[in-house]
Amino acid sequence: MSEWTVLWENIAFGESARWFEGRLWFSDWGAQEVLAVAPDGVGEVVVRVPFPSMPMCIDRLPDGRLLIVSSSEARVVTLEADGSLVEYADLGSVGDGFNEIVVDGRGNAYVNGIGFDLAAGQAFRPGFIAVIAANGSVRRVADDVAFPNGMAVTPDGSTLIVAESYGNRLTAFDIAIDGGLSNRRVWADLGDGVPDGICVDAEGAVWYADVPNERCVRVREGGEVLRTVELDRGCFSCALGGPDGRTLFVVATEWRGMADATEGPRTGRLVAVPVSVPAVDR
Repeated sequence: MSEWTVLWENIAFGESARWFEGRLWFSDWGAQEVLAVAPDGVGEVVVRVPFPSMPMCIDRLPDGRLLIVSSSEARVVTLEADGSLVEYADLGSVGDGFNEIVVDGRGNAYVNGIGFDLAAGQAFRPGFIAVIAANGSVRRVADDVAFPNGMAVTPDGSTLIVAESYGNRLTAFDIAIDGGLSNRRVWADLGDGVPDGICVDAEGAVWYADVPNERCVRVREGGEVLRTVELDRGCFSCALGGPDGRTLFVVATEWRGMADATEGPRTGRLVAVPVSVPAVDR
């Protein structure tokens, strides 16, 4: 018997799983949509964006507004109560190729860029991390990141953890009050693990989604593997949630390469996996 349950199917290219307001939210890059699905599998399209959406990652500000990264426009927008999309930050001054976003408890929004155009077949170049401070200013706070992907903030708000997909590692930074990053270090060497989306649980361990290895893995600082969940397709993002916080939600898709990432049959799924250690209570 499988340890996971399918909650939602027919996803073109799902990413950026987040647990908000009793539902699992994620972006479907291929459909230009943000969706929200309840633990019973009832869901809806919350917003369809008017811009090309590769990538299009999401997170929440402390006041509850949804942030959406428009990589094609090098900006971040907010979803307002009336359904409109309003520019929150212009990212053009710090780079391009934007990918993941995560917000800390002070309202600092971290956005990373991979550093090269993967879809166009460009050669690898290191990426970066930028911060949108609560006052609206935008600046780079880290460079030389090997394909930055998922990001998460530790329960105490002191540390940013970043998945370096091409480095097979999780990297940590201390977070300053003004959003700056320092004391860079390897949080976990993952061996053959290729981390994409990540989340942190109440014990401070990290779950990472792995596309080529078709699995989600829980590791502690230092790299010890605590649990592995095998799926039948590439795992792109994961988030902890559910009524008691003890469900790992995973967005998974059959990976056909960048050239066919959003073409052909829709093989994306949102699946739920029961876990013993709950989400962080914020």
